[in-house]
Amino acid sequence: MWNPGPTVAEILASHESGSGSPISTATRVADAIAARGADGTWITPVPRDRLLAAAAAIERRPGARTLPLYGVPFGVKDSIDVAGWPTTLACPDYAYVATETAPAVRRLLDAGALFVGKTNLDQFATGLNGTRTPYPIPRSVFGGDLICGGSSSGSARAVALGQVPFCVATDTAGSGRVPAALNGIVGWKPSRGLISTVGLVPACKSLDCMTLMASCVEDLERAFAVMAGVDARDPWSRERGPRFIGGELRVGLPGVEELEFFGDTVFRDAHLGFRDRLGRLGFRCVPASLRPFLAAGELLYQGPWVAERLVEFDTFLQEHPDSVLPVIREILTGGYRFDAVDVFRAQQRLQELRAQVSRVWADFDLMVVPTIGTTFTVDQVLADPIATNTMLGHYTHFGNLLDLTAIAVPIGTAADGRPVSAMVFGPALADDAVLTAAARIRDEPRLSPAQLDIRLGQKERK
Repeated sequence: MWNPGPTVAEILASHESGSGSPISTATRVADAIAARGADGTWITPVPRDRLLAAAAAIERRPGARTLPLYGVPFGVKDSIDVAGWPTTLACPDYAYVATETAPAVRRLLDAGALFVGKTNLDQFATGLNGTRTPYPIPRSVFGGDLICGGSSSGSARAVALGQVPFCVATDTAGSGRVPAALNGIVGWKPSRGLISTVGLVPACKSLDCMTLMASCVEDLERAFAVMAGVDARDPWSRERGPRFIGGELRVGLPGVEELEFFGDTVFRDAHLGFRDRLGRLGFRCVPASLRPFLAAGELLYQGPWVAERLVEFDTFLQEHPDSVLPVIREILTGGYRFDAVDVFRAQQRLQELRAQVSRVWADFDLMVVPTIGTTFTVDQVLADPIATNTMLGHYTHFGNLLDLTAIAVPIGTAADGRPVSAMVFGPALADDAVLTAAARIRDEPRLSPAQLDIRLGQKERK
């Protein structure tokens, strides 16, 4: 069951006061991972002796206790490079040992964070369910043989189990939001380009985003404050948008008839009950249409974007077809059916939908929908892997195609005990408004920009 460990703030307070230390925290983390064994969370955890040695090295650094993430443990999805450690993408024959650390991860290490290991994922980051791995299939911490979600399955599970307070993951079609929803944590996909994707093995390079998972919004913000920054090597890199200066937040709510729960009346009732509370939380609710968003989402796997995965994996697929899981092989080879005309036709259609969507933000600031419309067991997904995966992405597929920022926010459990999550999303660079809304929903205080910047030893970012 969901059992979050100490937050980033609690770990920092312990380390700074001397009541705890990076070594004692590393010991706790190593014990927690060892106690569960090979449960599908980690592919390559840092061995205990090396983890404790890394913690000791952090303690010896000059000015260690003033570091923004002094001794805070974190995990990294195994599609992101960390020098000296294998990057597998859940495909052992594809694996290589990275020679350079992804800049976003390097920033965390420089800030004193403690790298704990590489987490499990759907192979080649292709999937939203978490079952597409040659390693043990992870389950949701809520039990009942419920899927963990993917592709960032191990990252979500490591946070939900309390092994680490945050994980660095990715999101192309919902990979950072769906597993967060299925494990009762927050999963934030910042606007594309705010966190460098250099050192990430791309799924769809034009859509990929680094994402963060944590048990609370404040932990997301603390990690993001360290990781974010323009990177000249990332062609999608850009500066953060304006801070939310306070005031009313207008939230677009689609008509109930536009929402899809795939026959899951328990999930429907839970989400509609949450919607009824939004006004009391200080939001002004405005009618909205989800149609152009869903139309964009249909392009992702029904259109030529699936072929973009072949830019990275075509040669390996041709040379090692039997090294790829059958369902992944089926998805990747499907990209061969598209030609240049299909690509331009889809790009033109997407631009039409982007123009439609750009106009709706005049009427409201953000939108709120379910993160997922229903859940599945592992056996249900294995029996029908494509259809179930499509249903999981109903509300997430359009996010990166339309250049949105989005966060999955846990809102409790349904009547039958399954985790329920709402997704708050907005236009590119509305990240601060999205985080404000998420914190309000969870009744969390937010650190001010000045508080974050003082911790980082920086001037306030505009």
